[in-house]
Amino acid sequence: QVHLVESGGGLVEPGGSLRLSCVASGFTFSSKGMKWYRQAPGKEREFVATISAHEDFVRVADSVKGRFSISRNNLQNTVYLQMNNLHPEGTAVYYCGVWGDAGHWGQGAQGTVSS
Repeated sequence: QVHLVESGGGLVEPGGSLRLSCVASGFTFSSKGMKWYRQAPGKEREFVATISAHEDFVRVADSVKGRFSISRNNLQNTVYLQMNNLHPEGTAVYYCGVWGDAGHWGQGAQGTVSS
């Protein structure tokens, strides 16, 4: 059974950084693309970034391009989201998921950007 656990959220000031981690289990992690989405208060969940199984394809949403990056460690079954120069609109719950699988998400990690 797919199990995803996010961590690394917190409170940062505008311009600050957070690094989110997502540890996966229950499937062959090294053969699956992974994704990050986020959901801000009162808004729908939106795409943030995705990475292919062997890191040969990476895509980041235009709204965070140049500030956010996605990476993975297939030996540790972990996908990361590095978020730099955070803006207040980056306040959201961040979720990881398996690319092509809409049915499994982690519990989410809260990121709050506020002075």
